[in-house]
Order: sequence, then structure tokens, then C-alpha cells
Amino acid sequence: MRRHRNVKIVATLGPASNDYEMIRALHEAGADVFRLNMSHGDHSEIKARHAIIRQVEKDLDSPISILADLQGPKLRVGVFANGEEELVEGASFRLDLDDADGDVNRVKLPHKEIFDALEPGAHLLVNDGKIKLKVKDCGADFADCEVIVGGTISNRKGVNVPDVTLPVAALSPKDRKDLEFVCDLGVDWLALSFVQRPADVEEARKLANGRAAILSKIEKPNAVKSFDEILDVSDGIMVARGDLGVELPVQNVPPIQKQLVRKCRAAAKPVIVATQMLESMIDSPMPTRAEVSDVATAIYEGADAIMLSAESAAGSYPIEAVTTMNNVAWEVESDPTYTDIIEASRKAEGKTVADGIVSAAREIAETTDVKAICCFSQSGTTALLVSRERPRVPIIALTNYIETARRLCLSWGTNCVVTGEVNRFKDAVIAAVRAAHAQGLVTEKDMVVVTAGVPFNTPGSTNILRVAPCAERLIYAHDPE
Repeated sequence: MRRHRNVKIVATLGPASNDYEMIRALHEAGADVFRLNMSHGDHSEIKARHAIIRQVEKDLDSPISILADLQGPKLRVGVFANGEEELVEGASFRLDLDDADGDVNRVKLPHKEIFDALEPGAHLLVNDGKIKLKVKDCGADFADCEVIVGGTISNRKGVNVPDVTLPVAALSPKDRKDLEFVCDLGVDWLALSFVQRPADVEEARKLANGRAAILSKIEKPNAVKSFDEILDVSDGIMVARGDLGVELPVQNVPPIQKQLVRKCRAAAKPVIVATQMLESMIDSPMPTRAEVSDVATAIYEGADAIMLSAESAAGSYPIEAVTTMNNVAWEVESDPTYTDIIEASRKAEGKTVADGIVSAAREIAETTDVKAICCFSQSGTTALLVSRERPRVPIIALTNYIETARRLCLSWGTNCVVTGEVNRFKDAVIAAVRAAHAQGLVTEKDMVVVTAGVPFNTPGSTNILRVAPCAERLIYAHDPE
């Protein structure tokens, strides 16, 4: 199913999108990737959604990517005797390890690792930053705080600690069980929550053992500081603006988003912009103008994908939300300014033969009447490099591995096609031309650019480029062997 846009759409599944009819409708409306949120739903529910996605994929003969989003370590306060209390600005409030129910003066914080890392002057944010505490004194089992911003605090509200690197593993015991479950199930991407350091990613990669690509969610200040190192060991990135906007001043998030997107593009690694993109569509069939502008901004920046969370998982208008994203993407990408911005922000790369091949493919496609760039890719690397170029013509990514096709569904502009095994370049050219015809991109009078690595079945060996006619008889006439 070829999309008439380049940016991809990620839709989260949940109670509002839990059956075959809805999931198929979401894919037909524009969802390229389905996100399974491991924070909600037990393994039986996740397994059922996974099976439905694969059935839709089979019925529509259209590769679909599945992203399993691990919950990560959740830091929460304990419970209150009255269920909730009102904290007043300037008051004192203690966090400790005492099992007693909380009151207006204190509550349990059942995370010793936080106390081990805290120092006077550090800040703690409770309930998505609605309450702000400043540590005045602390020890191995307590933190005496001043209430800087007051509000209602209630049972098991989340706690953010933006000022320090916590000695907390990115993978909780629950995450380890979930990781093994979804890898055995057969997902394409693993999203890691609350990544702080490259070692968090490396640990997940070791556990996944090649069964899924690793996507790091950037939602901690320390992840921003260590971003270059985290990017190096990740297969993809999610700019998770929810917690990032809690732990950092909100005005910092837009420039960080732009910086991270550009770095991911330069590294040829897919990047998702996520959180509150069409938040009002949870309850409304129409988005706000500001939300539409936010979605458009991410597309103008060249993000590989934009994501829906509760809008498609629990909202009243999941299909309308996907349709809105699709329509905004189509309109933005039809704007001549979009092409100007994308090309102005393209970072020249020329370190390897593969870099030179894909750069030449884009240049040829944009300066001649070539209709598409067709790239053969076993591991997906060639397709990622072509995607990084952000060419003006469609990209057809051909592979004989369905797993590679599914992972590439997250990358900008890639139309993924699963082919039979190819052992000669001429066969690759013929397969490419047939795929271009099948997608309605060419006639027999047109031409395509074909890139591949010879010998075949050698990952990362992109070393050949051909401008090929789209009439098979001409291919045989010019290359009878």
C-alpha cells in the first residue's frame, strides 16, 4: 500500500483500537506503524493485538511495523491516609522510606536509589511537574523539602528528578519480562523509556539479541546531554516530549526537538516526534489550529515519523486522528517551501562508497526525468542511507526479508516491497522495475535509478548504481547476461 507522503504515522493501540476492523481501518487511513504500549494491557491483550496486525498485514499484502514500548522504571510516591493532601507553597514536606500512610507533612517514596543520589538544592517534580519540591536536607532514607509550587498530591503520583543522574536501570524486572515476551512474539522495534546513558541501550540490545531494533526515547535531561553517545548505539530515536517537558523548562523543548531531529537525519537513523500532537482529538473530531501547526512543524523539520498516543489508543476519534495527520502531511509535503527547507537542512555525507552511491542516486533522480530510486537492501542500511538524502522522488526499498521491510516502515519515504531472493544485478533491476510498475509510479517510457550491493546478501556493501529503463525488453536487450 503506497502512501502519497513521505513522513510515517505511528498509531498507539488500546481500548479504542482493539479489533480487526478498527486496526485495518487505521492502517488504511494512514498508520504505518502500530505501537503496543507495555504500560497498559497484559500479555494476552498484547498478543491478541499483535496477531490482528499481522492478519491485516497479510490480508492487505502491506508490510506493517510493530513497536513495543517498554514502560521503564516508574518512580511514584506511596499512599495517603486521606487519599490526597494539599501542599502549600513555602511549607515543609518530607519524603522517606517509612511504610506509614502519608499526610500533609510526609509520604513514603519507595525508591532508596533516589535518596542515594539526592543532594541539597536538587528539585523533585510530582504529578507531571504540577508540584515542585526543593531538597533542603537529605540522607540515606529521607529528603526534607520545601514546597516551591504547591498543589494536590495524591496516591501513587509520579516523581521526576531532573537534576541528577539516578542509579536506576532503564529496564525494570517488568521490562525484562516484557522484552522477552515481545521479542519472542515478533515485534520490529523496542522503545526504551527513560534512557539516561548509552549503557542502558547496550543492555537492551544484548537482551534482544537481534530480534528487534532498539529505539531510545529521549525524555530525560541527561539523555539530552549524552545524546550523541546514545544515538551511536541506538537504531532509532523518539523525541518523547511529555516527560522531557516536565523535567526541562517547556521553552527548551522546541529547540531540543529540532537539534535531535537533525542529528538523527545526519546519522541516517529514524526519528519519531511524539506526545500531545493531536491531544484535543481524544474528545473532539477536530484538532486545534495549534496542534495542526505542531504536527506540520515536525514534518517541516524532516522527522521520519509522527506519533499518536491516547488519540488512537483511548480516544473517541482514532480514525479521524490518523486521517488528520495524513492530510496535514500531504498538504505540508505539497508545499514548495517544504522542499526548500528539507534540502537546505541536508547535511552532506561522503565518508564511504555507500554514501557516495546514494548521494549520486538522489542527484541523478533530481536532475533528470527519473521517476523513483529503487534500493535493494538485506539489512536495511542502503534504504536508510537513501532515506537520509530525502530525495524528491519516491523511494522503493526492496528486500527478500520481511523483517527488514517491516523495520523500514518507520523510515521517511520508504515504500517497502518484499521480493524473492536475488543473486544477479540484472534480476535486481527487473524486480525493481516491476515494483515501480506495481506501485503505479512508472510507464514503459520512464526510467528508475537502481542501487544495490554486489555480491548480493552481503550487508552494507552498496557499491553499484544503474539508471534503468522501465521496459523489460530494453533491460534484456542491453544486458542479455
